[in-house]
Amino acid sequence: MVGYVPGAKGNALAPEEAALAGSAAGMVTRALISPFDVLKIRFQLQIERVSTKTPEGKYRGLFQASRCIHSEEGLSAFWKGHIPAQLLSICFGAVQFATFEVLTEVVHTTTPYDSQTAGVHFVCGGLSACSATVVCQPLDTLRTRFAAQGEPKIYRNLRHAVSTMCRSEGVFTFYRGLSPTLLAVFPYAGLQFFTYNVFKKLLAPPAEARKSGGNLRSLICGSGAGVISKTITYPFDLFKKRLQVGGFEAARARFGQVRRYRGLLDCMLQIAKEEGLRGFFKGLSPSLVKAALSTGFTFFWYEVFLDVISNLKERQRTKYVIDDTERR
Repeated sequence: MVGYVPGAKGNALAPEEAALAGSAAGMVTRALISPFDVLKIRFQLQIERVSTKTPEGKYRGLFQASRCIHSEEGLSAFWKGHIPAQLLSICFGAVQFATFEVLTEVVHTTTPYDSQTAGVHFVCGGLSACSATVVCQPLDTLRTRFAAQGEPKIYRNLRHAVSTMCRSEGVFTFYRGLSPTLLAVFPYAGLQFFTYNVFKKLLAPPAEARKSGGNLRSLICGSGAGVISKTITYPFDLFKKRLQVGGFEAARARFGQVRRYRGLLDCMLQIAKEEGLRGFFKGLSPSLVKAALSTGFTFFWYEVFLDVISNLKERQRTKYVIDDTERR
């Protein structure tokens, strides 16, 4: 993660450049990790009472769930909700990284703190993710519902989903689960940026070899940051998913039991009572795989696209200098 770096290749990183690199990184990453997201959501929405000796849920493990989804719904099922998910990733990446760069620049120019420290990255990363969450929550709700529905489909396409939800549940249904999302996203994103910053410093090569293997280090550091931050904040992600499918019980019935929750606290209490402490960590395995790949690839591609943008700017600047010299 770059953060505000004055004088990097001649200029500080502009917010629009960070937005472009962030959205491109989100788009590429989403296409790669979509199957793990579908698996995670299916496990999160599965109800299994803690008092029952035998498993009640339809899905019992990563491989069994993968085979089941593939045999019943086809290979394309692993990319259900991919269009709203892609829109979510592009929008979220753009807002998050642009806001992060703006915030770190503000810290650098208006406070005595070093904008490259892990603590500053924790706060700026958390705040930037909260901003992106508020902007992108409707897309996240749509993505969850598409990934959650089986066959036959309740929603035929994105337009049908939006019109149906507005007509039957109202506009505010797009912000279901916002409270646990905001509660989770600040520490989750903050820890991502914090641990990424720490890992990058720990794995930094000697000064004379600083350019070697930089993108690979971004992938490794991002993967480690994703696993740590996801494990710590995982229950809030599960609460969000349960709340987002409220009023969507018809599409969930064939997967097992369904529940209605009156809010975040009621959701937490019902899960604790029926499913026990383990219920708060349903779908953790695919989620950790997804977090490692998603965060790793996001930082990896973000650094790659920043390098591309920086190189293009450098070429344009060099060309301008040459042309100006020739005119003189």
